[in-house]
Amino acid sequence: MAGHRLIARTVGAFVLAGLAGCTDAVAPVESTGELATSEAELVSPAQAAAGKKHFQEALPGTNGRSCATCHVLSDNTALTPAHVEALWARNPADPLFNRIDADDPTAAVPTYEHLKKGLVRVVLPLPANMDVIDVQGNVITAPDRKVSVWRAVPSIADTGFSGPFQFDGRETDLVTQAQSAVTSHSQGGTVPLPVLQRIAAFERTVFSSPRARFVSELLEQGWPLSAIPDPDALLLLDASERRGRDVYNLACEACHGDRTRNRVVNRATHDALFYALKPDGNIQYTVTPGGRPEPVRVPRPHSEFLNAGYAFMTYLGQRGVVPLFNTSVDFPQYRFRFYTDGTRQHPVTDLPPIPVTASGHPDDINPALDENGAPIVGPALAAQWYSTDPGRALISGDPAEFEAFDVPSLRGIARSAPYFHDNSHATLADTVDTYSRFILPGIPTVGLPLHPPEFPGGPPESLTPAQKQDLLRFLQRL
Repeated sequence: MAGHRLIARTVGAFVLAGLAGCTDAVAPVESTGELATSEAELVSPAQAAAGKKHFQEALPGTNGRSCATCHVLSDNTALTPAHVEALWARNPADPLFNRIDADDPTAAVPTYEHLKKGLVRVVLPLPANMDVIDVQGNVITAPDRKVSVWRAVPSIADTGFSGPFQFDGRETDLVTQAQSAVTSHSQGGTVPLPVLQRIAAFERTVFSSPRARFVSELLEQGWPLSAIPDPDALLLLDASERRGRDVYNLACEACHGDRTRNRVVNRATHDALFYALKPDGNIQYTVTPGGRPEPVRVPRPHSEFLNAGYAFMTYLGQRGVVPLFNTSVDFPQYRFRFYTDGTRQHPVTDLPPIPVTASGHPDDINPALDENGAPIVGPALAAQWYSTDPGRALISGDPAEFEAFDVPSLRGIARSAPYFHDNSHATLADTVDTYSRFILPGIPTVGLPLHPPEFPGGPPESLTPAQKQDLLRFLQRL
């Protein structure tokens, strides 16, 4: 009976929000105290309140940063460029402006242009079976075997169901994630376990909407996703939003499906973006007489990570090919060698592969063809000299996961700009444009017809201008 009372109360909350046509704001939502799992039972109002206090205050032995320094409560618990710019103008001595996130931490006078784009430096150890290499193939791995990348600060909203955590999924639970954040970004030591548990308890009360809370609470009770009623079905949508929902079902749901909006529900679409690689890092193709070359795809049945071209977009921005929100700041330039194991004696492949371009010009992104007519191209499907962020491969050591990232939840996406793991896109409209122009056309299983480009000189698109506008309207309600 307790479970039925929970469902009734939660349904009532999001029905009222949906019928009123409100835009749901991110806010802590008190736990009902009736969740069935042992982890959920930790989330009492008292613990959540104590956790919020820890979240907002710098812990002893840190550099003065709290969780809320970067996960700003008034900004959807993320770090927005506007917040950083305003804080810099008001108080450049704020703990946010620590040298660890300066453009050059060793500079006499540090600058923070990356931080002003909402980016923080993430330092990660290389897996034992990886090395950093230069263009000539020489190993140049640093003595500490660490690399750094620039990444956005994600919102903590909906962490009750959006794990694993971080863009590369390196943290499997909120307690471990909180300790790692204190160590890496606040430069603190070991935090007492009860403190970490209270922080995690608070984070599990932050949702993008009452509908997200409804899904999370039922999941914590042990409900399978397939049995959870669709809370979005109760939204009162206008005609444009209903059309946008139809576009979403065609173009987005394969990877942003189920009630959480972050589960891969079409494995064929997911697997269409994973390729068999040659030792030089280029894709293996099958060429049949009279047919077009087809890449050899490798199913990844247990993976929720995906290389949809996010890192390659930033590469294009760095090369001046496309204008992006993050183009004005420099990103690292990495190539990697993958080995069979931690002895690093037997190479498997180098990524990205050295480009062989159609014109021979180093800035050409169009690959040359081999003797069989197949493109000489790596996982990005275009000529690429370096990677700005190898993504999940830095955690798994798996070349198949090169530049792959976790599939994010689209709940509350209208309030989480900028977009992608490194804030490459300033607006949701920019993001939809990129998907229509560059990502959806390359996924054969989506099956959307191509349309004339909205912008003269651009590539054919998967969505019409009207479809893009309708999709935006729906995403703004999601």
